[in-house]
Amino acid sequence: MKSRNLVSFLIMGLLTLTVSCTKKVDLSEKVLHLAVTSEVKGMDPIYSNDKYSSNEVGRVYEGLLEYHYLKRPYTLVPNLAESLPEVSEDGLTYTFKIKQGVLFHDDAAFKDGKGRELVAEDFVYSIKRLADPKLQGLGWWLLQDKVVGLDEWREKNSKKDTVDYTEVIEGLKTLDKYTLQFKLKKQFPQFLYSLAMPFTFVVAKEVVDHYGKEFLNHPVGTGPFMLKEFRQSAKKFTYERNPNFRKKLFPTEASDEFKHMLKYAGKPVPFVNKIEVNIIKEDQPRWLNFLKGRVDYIGIPKDNFESAVTPGKGLGDEFAKKGIELSVSPSLDVTYTAFNHDLKLFHNVDLRRALALAYNVKEFNKLFYNDTALPAQSVVPPGIAGNKPDYVNPYRNRDLEKAKALLAKAGYPEGKGLPEITYDCPSSSTSRQIGELFKKQMAEIGVNIKVVQNSWPELQKKITARQVMLYGIAWGADYPDAENFLQLLYGPNRSPGANGSGYDNPKFNELFAKASIMQDSPERTAIYEQLNKLAAEEVPWLYGVHRQSYLIKHSWLKNYITTDFEAGQAQYLDIDLEAKKNMQSKL
Repeated sequence: MKSRNLVSFLIMGLLTLTVSCTKKVDLSEKVLHLAVTSEVKGMDPIYSNDKYSSNEVGRVYEGLLEYHYLKRPYTLVPNLAESLPEVSEDGLTYTFKIKQGVLFHDDAAFKDGKGRELVAEDFVYSIKRLADPKLQGLGWWLLQDKVVGLDEWREKNSKKDTVDYTEVIEGLKTLDKYTLQFKLKKQFPQFLYSLAMPFTFVVAKEVVDHYGKEFLNHPVGTGPFMLKEFRQSAKKFTYERNPNFRKKLFPTEASDEFKHMLKYAGKPVPFVNKIEVNIIKEDQPRWLNFLKGRVDYIGIPKDNFESAVTPGKGLGDEFAKKGIELSVSPSLDVTYTAFNHDLKLFHNVDLRRALALAYNVKEFNKLFYNDTALPAQSVVPPGIAGNKPDYVNPYRNRDLEKAKALLAKAGYPEGKGLPEITYDCPSSSTSRQIGELFKKQMAEIGVNIKVVQNSWPELQKKITARQVMLYGIAWGADYPDAENFLQLLYGPNRSPGANGSGYDNPKFNELFAKASIMQDSPERTAIYEQLNKLAAEEVPWLYGVHRQSYLIKHSWLKNYITTDFEAGQAQYLDIDLEAKKNMQSKL
């Protein structure tokens, strides 16, 4: 399933009562205080297929590439790579030099507890782990059928008791201690994007061997922060600054809108000593803790939107007087309710279209997104090639009469004969409210829905195991390319790949396969648009909205910008302790 980007319908997390309202604000050192909305299922990069896990993985682990922090459009730059790769004339061979002198975190897994130097072979090992058939990494879809010899290695080892990591793979090998080479089977225009995703972040074999099954709970990377202990049941975890982090500098270039941040240019990152992350599932405790200065930034909860944001979409005076700042930006995402296409019931396109026409997205937008989101016509969000702004999905706008007619055509007049349909969603109050509204809307055409709530990890497990009928979820971009959204409906990507619904349409598959090996061009965009239209009219999902991020932050938080790719962002953030002290009396 997704990489970073399966997310619950809720863009904000909510503070739990475990973040006590009586706790004093720590002003003794630079600590970044964050709140997230969901449990984190683990800290192993190969399983980081949701926003919550991949953001935590990104504090500890790193990859060859990353997105330039201060440039838009999004631009890839070297991270653990010394530079961008040399690419062969046929576009199939990528050769990377990796940075020398980079150290893994100090850990008991290493000799004398001292982290050793990163070498190119660590990337070979890490990519093999992603492909390991015994581990069933959730990001395998990313490189499946892409790298010469890797699929064959996976297939061969799936039949063995023990996976052989010593075998040299033609398309994934080192040329020397610091040189890594990939050979692709075919053109893969999104290949470099994949090397900026947490799935491909580097791990050390000694650490994996030392902790065995507990590696999931013992992250040891090369990144700017270290996590001493991780427990999936914990509601709070703390990262400490990595004392051995290499010399990495704040960017010296920026797009116009971010040039005011260049006063940090050339300064070594990270800037904070600690990060405290609280898992918070309900809105109001989180909101209250933000107002008291115990959380540095949050998305605005729906029930607090009107009190914080003016009709003109500015920030209310009460907040502005406290130095609080508002950031508004469109998100590269889509919310949706997916059918489980393994079930014969949902092979009936008239049934799917009937539910789509009974679905009132405007009501959802008003109640849960404060009318700030854009109703989705299909899967590809605005702002990237493949989305046609003037396209209108014929099954988008609510029409109960047409919905009832289609339901009858599907063989279920007034819902008669249709079994109860379960709708699985996350466990928060807002997710339940979303589920209840969906149930109410479907009841108006005679469709009986049962809402089932799950913890976030449980929901993901049920989707992967195909133990759902309908489920509510969202997808945020892994990279700025329509391929990343369209591949959610590509048949061969079914679970445990990114296609959680299991939709499998031969015509869609053929077009997607054709586009997936094309470089950016008008011809590829035309196919993307065709796929997006097909996905709209076949209704493999009930499309929700493309959200806008309304985020507020305290004045003492420096260098924060809204990004669709948050993994690693914390290293660029700073806390102005003097400003924080001065502002406490106003909160």
